[in-house]
Amino acid sequence: MPRVTNGPASHKRRKKVLKQARGYFGNKSKLYRYANEALDHALQYAYRDRKKKKSNARGLWIVRLNAATRAAGMSYSRFIEGLKAANITMDRKVLSDIAIRDEAAFAAIVAQVRVALEAKTAAAAQA
Repeated sequence: MPRVTNGPASHKRRKKVLKQARGYFGNKSKLYRYANEALDHALQYAYRDRKKKKSNARGLWIVRLNAATRAAGMSYSRFIEGLKAANITMDRKVLSDIAIRDEAAFAAIVAQVRVALEAKTAAAAQA
């Protein structure tokens, strides 16, 4: 009785891996063993970088806000402190978008933040 090798399924699985590894350099696109290893790494990087992408976007929003607030004569950290004091609950993504697209609206937000910061310092001075 011949041994069972599960040949068609193995062939299909290997073919699938090689198809996903198309475009890789050298043996990594031609030979199953190296293609499988390269694909494992690629999928790990893809998973990690899907998470990292969100962090990078937040960093970009913060850089944009920092530039806009400094142009308005305030530091980013004071701006965020003032937002909390003024009970403005917009996130950094929205604030960054407003800073880029609508300078008048952003200037109004900065004015509200200044008023809230002045009230906060006045309350601290009284206490």
